Amino acid sequence: MEYVTLNNGVKMPLLGYGVYQVSKEECEKCVLDAIKVGYRLIDTAQAYFNEAAVGNAIQKCGIPRKELFITTKVWIDNYGYEKTKASVLDSMKNLKIDYLDLILLHQPFSDYYGSYHALEEMYKEGKVRAIGVSNFYPDRLSDICAFNEIVPQVNQVETNPLNQQIKAQENMIQNKVSD
Repeated sequence: MEYVTLNNGVKMPLLGYGVYQVSKEECEKCVLDAIKVGYRLIDTAQAYFNEAAVGNAIQKCGIPRKELFITTKVWIDNYGYEKTKASVLDSMKNLKIDYLDLILLHQPFSDYYGSYHALEEMYKEGKVRAIGVSNFYPDRLSDICAFNEIVPQVNQVETNPLNQQIKAQENMIQNKVSD
């Protein structure tokens, strides 16, 4: 397994299994199969509505928790300081885990500043090992880096052969954000 080291020293598997658009009914089996063939990073989100199924797979897989890297994302309906903290704790309960390896803000909308402050606090409390954002364009990423105490460890953006995200990548390097 290859790893990338995030800007806070946490090692994250380079490849992961994402459960976007995997139904609740199929998700547990799919995650169990992914873990069985060697995946250790599992990526879900509140907006995918399958965190509980991922949690069932984590509980049943037989792999020690410390060997798994679990990522989820806070949806914009849960933005704002208090709502974010409560929603992250709900996600951890659904996932049947007592800490998250990575928590991301899903989109740069609404009160993402209040939400990011909540993530910073949870990071300092040890409830999460790494914090970050998802789908943040370069200007929003630069803004969150400049005006918060903790630089995001990740900006998760879609890349593919037709969408290389060159400017986003350059911006992440400039802001010392692991990608």
